[in-house]
Order: sequence, then C-alpha cells, then structure tokens
Amino acid sequence: MRRAALIPIAASALLIAVAPVLSQPRPQPPGPPAQQRGPQQPAQPPAPPPQAPAKPYNPVAITPPKPIADPSFDAFRNQIAEIAKRKDRVGLAKMIVAKDFFWLGEKGDRADKKRAGIDNLTRAMNLAAKDGSGWEALIGYAADPTGMPLPDKKDTFCAPADPVFEIKQLETLAKETGTNEAEWGYPVQPGVEVRATMQPNAPVIEKLGMHFVRVMDDDGPEPPPNQMPMHKVVAPSGKVGYVPADTVSPLGNDQICYVKDASGWRIAGFIGGEQ
Repeated sequence: MRRAALIPIAASALLIAVAPVLSQPRPQPPGPPAQQRGPQQPAQPPAPPPQAPAKPYNPVAITPPKPIADPSFDAFRNQIAEIAKRKDRVGLAKMIVAKDFFWLGEKGDRADKKRAGIDNLTRAMNLAAKDGSGWEALIGYAADPTGMPLPDKKDTFCAPADPVFEIKQLETLAKETGTNEAEWGYPVQPGVEVRATMQPNAPVIEKLGMHFVRVMDDDGPEPPPNQMPMHKVVAPSGKVGYVPADTVSPLGNDQICYVKDASGWRIAGFIGGEQ
C-alpha cells in the first residue's frame, strides 16, 4: 500500500490529544523452558489501521495564505533559487544570518550554536544528499512568496504559510468522515481538476474549490517513472479520483524562515526536518 504523502498536522497547532485505549492481555499457558524454545522472530510492526471508506462531505473553506508584500523579498527569493540551482554552498552561506540560526523540531532548537548557519541548514535540509534532493527542496521553498510570522522571534517569517481556516470545523469534518485531520490537505489554487484515473489525460470528474480535500492511501500500481506523482483524493461529492501531487498541500509543512534587518533579508532558520 502506498501511504499518502501528506505531512501529519502538528498536535500543537490543532490542540488535539488522543488517548490510546489499553487492554489487559489474556493469561497465557506457560511455554517450554528458555533453552527448549526456538529462536525468537523479530517483532513485526503493527499494520496501519484500515482507512475509512470514501463518502460525501461538507467542505471546510480555507483562505489561501497571502504573499509577503515586499519587492525586496521577491528579489531575495530569486537569488536563493539561482544559488540553489548551482548548488553553491559558499553563495548560500552569505544569505544566512551570521549568528543565532535556529532549527526547530519536536524537541526544541536542534541547531549547533557553535557552528555556522550554513552547516546547520545543510543538516536540516540534507543539502549533502547525493541525489540533489536537498537543493531541489530549497528551490521549491524559494518559489513560495507567502510567509507567516513566527511568534517570539521579531521580524521573522516562515514559508510556506498555512491557510486561514476554522480548526473546530476541520475537527468536525474528520469526526463525521471517520478520518483524522492529517488525511486532509488543501488545493494550492482554485479549480484543481480531479481525474478518473492517475493518467494525466483521464476524464475530469470534478474540480476542487478552496476547501480541504481528503487524501487517501492508494493500493493501485505505481505511476510510470516519467509521470508526475498523483494523490488519490475524495471530492466533496464522494467521488474518488486523482490530482497531481504538487496541487494539494498538507498542513504542518516543514518551513524555511527569513528575517529582515537593516542589511536586508536573510535565512534565519528552519522548522522540521528529520527528527
């Protein structure tokens, strides 16, 4: 089974606590002495719970994040993109704050304050990956014009910004559909076409508005190597189809953060990465 590639929503963002239900194990008859037992098999990871069936739902509206209204920010992002295309570590180092670079994860700030910002960003984004995926990710971040303020850090903005929506409405939507909030993403633009199959020229069965859309696990075959990855989604009508993976974004994305001071814009930190 291919798991949906959406990133789980941070618990702190939704203020949701899930209490596991514990059950008492049954008494078991005593087994043979340890020396008579065969070699123990490694424990198998628990299978993921079955996903809820597709069903119609009342869509929860979102307001897309707004771009940062500063021409100098656009120019800065363009510089970052050009540097990333060249994989220019020296050039990128000049675009990062001279001190106090941060790398926030679930356990707090993971940045090594004794090392330069470029060293910490390299670790956070895996810029040293042989396949160039870290640099490709940086190009993607540089293409995003949005930003949301980071509390407790003055003049610091992180991208991509999340949309505006009612948390309670999303919680209710998940409850009514038997899903969890992490299964819901949102279109990056209105009018995303849902196709009947993962073929890019398959018939369009519905178009998405600016609202949350459910992304399902997909048991079907892998797409061809040269084809854009697709997400299997459930439209509000209950119809199941496919959309290009880059047209639906999750909440709780990793974020790159910027700060503007007297010298201009700089990369100030990173939120997320491998925990």
